[in-house]
Amino acid sequence: MASASSAEGAHWMSPHELKLVTILSIDGGGIRGIIPATILAFLEEKLQELDGSDARLADYFDVVAGTSTGGLLTAMLTAPDTNGRPLFDAKDLARFYINHSPRIFQQKNRIRLKITRKLKMVWGPKYDGKYLHALLRRYLGDTRLDRTLTNVVIPTFDIAYLQPTIFSSFELKHRPWKNALLSDISMSTSAAPTFFPPHYFETKDENGRRRAFNLVDGGLAANNPTLCAMNQVSKDIILGNEHFFPVKPTDYGKFMVISLGCGSNRNRRYCAKAAAKWGIFNWLIKNGTAPIIDMYNSASADMVDINLCVLFRALRSSQNYLRIQYDQLTGTAGSIDDCSKENMDKLVRIGKRLLDMNVSRVDLETGRIVEVPGVGTNAEQLTRFAKQFSDERRRRQNELIYAEVGFQNEAW
Repeated sequence: MASASSAEGAHWMSPHELKLVTILSIDGGGIRGIIPATILAFLEEKLQELDGSDARLADYFDVVAGTSTGGLLTAMLTAPDTNGRPLFDAKDLARFYINHSPRIFQQKNRIRLKITRKLKMVWGPKYDGKYLHALLRRYLGDTRLDRTLTNVVIPTFDIAYLQPTIFSSFELKHRPWKNALLSDISMSTSAAPTFFPPHYFETKDENGRRRAFNLVDGGLAANNPTLCAMNQVSKDIILGNEHFFPVKPTDYGKFMVISLGCGSNRNRRYCAKAAAKWGIFNWLIKNGTAPIIDMYNSASADMVDINLCVLFRALRSSQNYLRIQYDQLTGTAGSIDDCSKENMDKLVRIGKRLLDMNVSRVDLETGRIVEVPGVGTNAEQLTRFAKQFSDERRRRQNELIYAEVGFQNEAW
């Protein structure tokens, strides 16, 4: 949890001050990023009610993780502006999608052009990504990973090595060649195969050695990056980062985690007999969706959620893990690139509806999302988390003041 956002980059409080590790994680999902963006606006509003209008999400989370569209949101929430404050307020995130998505996902209404674009996906990406790339260059500029206002974790996948490449603030000390531009990282994590082209860029270490990256969507590695973020913290503790003392590598009882999904449709079903007749085209496009992408995104996200549900329950810390996901998307709402005004307005409404829905968990037997009795709504839980985040931030600020006064007394 950053005590105060600063353009000097992510930093931690002194060892004796750390009692909680606070993590925000945002799934991938294309245009459906509007759903978590709407929820984040609510959370930041609650923090501002407690600590004033200048409060921003980056002030309260030790780690912000995001994949694909979640990676874009992560960059927007943690990149500094010219005043050393977050580039975007959470209330502006959904508006960003609404304003720019029609040009990112250049959609036309004419049937002939729709058919042409679908056919194009057979031999090339559906979109060229030029507008998205220009947009990210304009907003993120020369900001590199080490300048974020709190620690970030953004997964990508390197097709040259067939390995995940995780851009993490925690790794920069040992892997300085990962200190890439946030714009390059954002382009890479959102380069969904068949939708956008892979992204290539190079970095240099302090000795001038070059490192090449050939990257695609982080959803291939971790569409739900929550566990990835927790592992990065644990690894940093194992490597001896004293700032986490006395938290131990597996001391997840001190982790407070909010994990936001971009929605899914559990009611969509595919029949093996029918799918046995599918060719490449049907796996890529079926009734306005991309079955193969939906499947690996859902599988990746659900496995993480199920594992974390088990972990936090086993540690009797279920109250420290809040997963907010909507599993009843239908029609255009299930698309990752339908940016019609009607659909985007629908996604905003879904995000607001989620706030009023009761907290849910994955049923370990069926994989279905079911309500948790007696816990209340997502809005009520986010309000509770906001209060704990605020209390922790104030505690750290007070500890810092006491430490500074003590140091000055010793100097005298």
